[in-house]
Amino acid sequence: MNEEDERAARLELAQLRLEHRDLDAAIEALSQKAAADSLQLQRLKKRKLALKDRIGFLEDQLLPDISA
Repeated sequence: MNEEDERAARLELAQLRLEHRDLDAAIEALSQKAAADSLQLQRLKKRKLALKDRIGFLEDQLLPDISA
């Protein structure tokens, strides 16, 4: 991975982490409502999981393999 790719990956990683935290807060707030929309809650959780997968992928790309 060259410097430009690494910089872009780090920027995307920071943005994804921020969105993941925002979704976490939104899920928590929606869960606290008495009449929470279960479909919306399910969609937010699915999006959060997809973000977590992408974050994991980017972290694996940026961190060197220790066992090598």
